[in-house]
Amino acid sequence: MDSKPSDRAPDPATAPAGGVPLRRSVRDALKIVIVGGFGVGKTTMVGSISEIRPLSTEEIMTKAGVGIDDPSRVADKRTTTVAFDFGRISLDAHRVLYLFGAPGQQRFWFIWDQLFSGSLGAVVLVDTRRLEESFYPLDRLEHHKMPFVVAVNRFEGPEPRPSLERVRDALSLSEGVPLVDCDARQRDSSKSVLITLVRHLTTLHDPAALQEAAQ
Repeated sequence: MDSKPSDRAPDPATAPAGGVPLRRSVRDALKIVIVGGFGVGKTTMVGSISEIRPLSTEEIMTKAGVGIDDPSRVADKRTTTVAFDFGRISLDAHRVLYLFGAPGQQRFWFIWDQLFSGSLGAVVLVDTRRLEESFYPLDRLEHHKMPFVVAVNRFEGPEPRPSLERVRDALSLSEGVPLVDCDARQRDSSKSVLITLVRHLTTLHDPAALQEAAQ
């Protein structure tokens, strides 16, 4: 079975119509950014988990991108994010989580610093067929000293799938950075990635949890 692109806008037929209204009791807004290379599945992840129909700035790829964007290793890639994707998850009656999917192409990287502002942490989405595209996101997050987790988006296809240990070695990730498998198309899988990030943030900011993790 041929590999399919994962970084595409959610299907309107399956996206929630209208979505869940924002509660008037909400007091705190939290923010998480999803970053990664071109076509790794950021738009798909936001769409799979958002409780509202995501705001997506997907545009049809045109001749203007020839020689700039390289879709050669992303089969059937026809659209691209030109600003950011936006989704929302209500955590409880008083807290809401906002998700921002960053554009992957180099010409839009200037937007990333603005998206990082005010973020609690980030998810780095990785395609093992193009691991080299993950180095810039990792570098920028480390530059901003922003906590993050790395999620390997497992695409369908005949290619051998490297183990998480091999991915960790290839990306030179420290043992302190959580690394997980995911399928960005599946809500439960995307939810699991966000839970991993929240637990990581809790460990970093809770001295007792940090001490327990070190034992």
